[in-house]
Amino acid sequence: MADKLIISVSGLRGIVGENLTAAIGVEYGCAFGAFLRTKHPQTDRKLTVCIGRDSRPSGQMLKSALFAGLCASGIDCIDLGIVPTPSVGIMIRKLNCAGGVVITASHNPAEYNGIKLLLENGMAPPREVAEQVKKRFLEKKFTLVDSLSCGSITSNDQTIAEHLARILNIVDKDKIAEKRFKVVLDSVNGAGGALARQLLTRLGCKVIAVNSEPTGIFPHPPEPTAENLTDLCDRVKTENADIGFAQDTDADRLAVIDENGTYIGEEYTLALAAKYIFSKQKGTAAANLSTSRMIDDVTAAAGGSVIRTPVGEANVAQAMLEHNCIIGGEGSGGVIDLRVGPVRDSHVAMALILQLMAETGKPIGQLAREIGSYYMTKDKFTIDRPHAQQLLDAVKKLFPEAKLNTDDGCRFDFDDGWLHIRTSNTEPIMRIVIEATDRHAAKKYSDVVMNLRSRIIG
Repeated sequence: MADKLIISVSGLRGIVGENLTAAIGVEYGCAFGAFLRTKHPQTDRKLTVCIGRDSRPSGQMLKSALFAGLCASGIDCIDLGIVPTPSVGIMIRKLNCAGGVVITASHNPAEYNGIKLLLENGMAPPREVAEQVKKRFLEKKFTLVDSLSCGSITSNDQTIAEHLARILNIVDKDKIAEKRFKVVLDSVNGAGGALARQLLTRLGCKVIAVNSEPTGIFPHPPEPTAENLTDLCDRVKTENADIGFAQDTDADRLAVIDENGTYIGEEYTLALAAKYIFSKQKGTAAANLSTSRMIDDVTAAAGGSVIRTPVGEANVAQAMLEHNCIIGGEGSGGVIDLRVGPVRDSHVAMALILQLMAETGKPIGQLAREIGSYYMTKDKFTIDRPHAQQLLDAVKKLFPEAKLNTDDGCRFDFDDGWLHIRTSNTEPIMRIVIEATDRHAAKKYSDVVMNLRSRIIG
C-alpha cells in the first residue's frame, strides 16, 4: 500500500481510505519518532512534537493516528488544533520542540490529505533527512517504548495570537489602518480564515470574508488559480473593494485580485511583497528556479540580487538563511519573511502588500502594472527517468547560447525569456515552466521541447 502514496521531501500525501489510512498515519508517526530519537540520542528529557492541521474532516483521524505512533515511540505531542502551516513552523521554535507535523494536502482536492514534516528549526527537512524518515517508514524500522515511557498529549491554544503578533511587528499597522482598505477574503473554508480576519481587522481593514469557516468543505477547487476564483473576482468588483485575497487550505499560498476584479495571480504575490521590502532596504532575495523573472526585475531596480534555488520551500528558506536574504519565496504565491518564520505565509504576504499600497498611495492594479508582466506556461507529461535524461541532454545541445542552471533539472535563460525543465521527485513525470516576453516567444521554446519529446518517446 505504501508504494502507492506520494512520498516527497516534506512528507506524504494520498487519498483517504484508499492509500492513506489510520494505519499509515500510525506507522509514519512511528518512523518520525524513531528518526527524532536517533537524531537526539543524548537528550535527558522527552522529545516533543507539535501537530497542527488544516480543516479537512479527515484531519482529526490522521492526527489521532500520528499521536498514537509518536507516543508509542516515546515522543510527547502538543496539539495545536486547526492552524495554518506557517503557524506550526513558528510554534516549533516557540515551544522548543524537536519537530512538527502539519496534516494537510495543501491545494489538493478534498479526497486527499497528507502529512508534512518540519524539523526543530521550523523548516521542512532537506532531502537527505527526508530520505531517512522515508526509509524507516517503508522498512518499518521503529523503536517502540514500554508503558511507562510512552509519550503524552497536551494542547496549546496560543498559536494564532503568537503568529499575529509576529506579523504586526514587521509592518506599520497605523499607516495601513489610515487607508481603511476594503478587502474581500476567500479562505476556502480552510485553516487560514481565523488568523486572516484578525490580521486584516487589526490593520484597520473592512473585511468581507467569504468561505471563512474551517469546515473543510471546499466551495470551489482549493488551488487559488484564476479558474477557481471567478466568484471572488466578481465579489471584489460588486463590493467596490480595494483588493481581494485568496488563500489555499493550509494558508501558505496567496493569490491577489485587483480593485477591478481582475485576477492578478500568484506569481505577483512575491514580486509585490518584495517591492515593499526593497523600498526600505537593499539586499538579496531568494526564489526557486520556476519563479517569474518579476522578482529579478523588482530586486534589480533596487540594486539587489536574487539567489535561485531548486524547487521546494526548504531550499528557498535554507538559501535565505545562508545568504541573509531579506525576502524570499516561490511563484506559487508563497512569501517567506524570516522575521516571522521560515515557511511560506499568506498572512505575511497580505500584510506586506497592504503596506506597499498604504505607503505608495497606489491601487494594487497600478502597482502590478508597474512591475510589468510576462507570459508564462506550465505543463507536464509522463516520462521515465532514462528518457527524461535523454531529453535534458538533447535540450542542452539545442540551446548552447543560453545561461544554464542545473541545480534542479535545467533552467535556460534567454534574452526574451527562460525555460525550466525538471523531473518530479515523486512521480514519473517531467514538468516544464516557460516564461517569455509574449506568447509567441513562449511557444517557440515549448515547440522545441515538445518536438524533442515526440522524437524520444513517441
